[in-house]
Amino acid sequence: MPTPGSSSGFRGNLVLGVPTQDSIQANVFVPDQSGQVWLIYGSTSGNYSGQTRPQAIQAGQPVQVGLTGLSPNTRYYYRLCFQEASSGVAGAGEEYSFTTARPAGVSFSFALQGDSHPERLKSQFDPDLYSRTLLSAAAERPDFYILMGDDFSVDTLDPATIDAAKVTERYTLQRPFLGLIGRQSPVFLVNGNHEQAAAYLLDGTPNNVAVWAQTARNRHYAQPAPDGAFYTGNTVPVTHIGLLRNYYAWTWGDALFVVIDPYWHSPVAVDNVLGGSSKRASMWDLTHGDAQYAWLKSTLENSRAKYKFVFAHHVMGTGRGGIELAKLWEWGGQNQNGAVEFFSQRPNWTEPIHQLMARTGVTIFFQGHDHVWVRQQLDGVTYQTLSEPADPNYALWNAEAYSSGDKFPSSGYTRVNVSPKGVKVDYVRSYLPKDENTSRVHGSTAFSYSLP
Repeated sequence: MPTPGSSSGFRGNLVLGVPTQDSIQANVFVPDQSGQVWLIYGSTSGNYSGQTRPQAIQAGQPVQVGLTGLSPNTRYYYRLCFQEASSGVAGAGEEYSFTTARPAGVSFSFALQGDSHPERLKSQFDPDLYSRTLLSAAAERPDFYILMGDDFSVDTLDPATIDAAKVTERYTLQRPFLGLIGRQSPVFLVNGNHEQAAAYLLDGTPNNVAVWAQTARNRHYAQPAPDGAFYTGNTVPVTHIGLLRNYYAWTWGDALFVVIDPYWHSPVAVDNVLGGSSKRASMWDLTHGDAQYAWLKSTLENSRAKYKFVFAHHVMGTGRGGIELAKLWEWGGQNQNGAVEFFSQRPNWTEPIHQLMARTGVTIFFQGHDHVWVRQQLDGVTYQTLSEPADPNYALWNAEAYSSGDKFPSSGYTRVNVSPKGVKVDYVRSYLPKDENTSRVHGSTAFSYSLP
């Protein structure tokens, strides 16, 4: 076994996921090396009493290393060990840490970002700014980090030449970035419209964008599947994929976390169509589906958590705005003319999604999609739209879609502190060094609010 201070020479990265009270998964990826990887770990910095078994790793092929038998509400310290096949030399990387699940009554923090869009390199994405955002968030050691979608966009690829390898590249592109925070804060993913992980693309074969996208996602990032204990979620496997891991819920401290997804459950395209063909005829054609709705209803109704957080890429998965859209279609029950059509259009549902969230005491609904930071409130539910993390324009995108609320431009991340006494939300700004001045300070808090 290598000594803890030795260098591993490892050129890959590690992203944590699926934390529970007694386990966690580490997804390890390296683009250009092969050999063996394992973790050494313990509850005291520098003292590693545990070790996972060595696993073979090949260039470009991620492997998942599981840690089990951990203690709840405990910070663990670990190092990734790597033995390169060609040289046989083994070494240990730097020490990082993570925390197992908090029990009720214990304070904690998590952080999240809106759409990163790394494919928009010349318009809305700067890699140095993205790295700076992620490193700033990581320095605060949040218990986990949530991405709100449009982080693995494949729809800019040419439909005539798209293949599994090109789709997979969208997921490996994020690995060096997400490794900056994912090596100590487990990463949770929310499906976005640009990912094209959506049912309308399925054709019964393994060779289509939906299968390629979800398969790449599940291989490169450990995401929750229903386990009968800590996580609940989508139990229906999809041919050529297996469990989607696209909607799921868990409880951490005093809070319930619920991730939902319209894209895998609508028979038609929810937002943009791969290749640019025409969209759906009616917004009522878009749906989260009966099964997901029933699960969401049961999850919210049966939770005794003090706070409830719901995450989706956007209201209905498309459009612009927050509470401006909350009265419409299956989210609010009305059509665009104000007529209530909900009960005829959703005969198996008891109430629209917004009314369900309000009745069951949802604290905050988080969304991305609009590339702007906006706080609104409706019927006791806070609607929180999240900024981009890496837009060097620092633009106030789509602000006109919001007729009310506290509005701020990109870029940055959002920090949420949860305690038995309340919830505090901070918008933390990110700037490139060349763009900083007395009014633009990297890491400064642009806006804060507390609930209740």
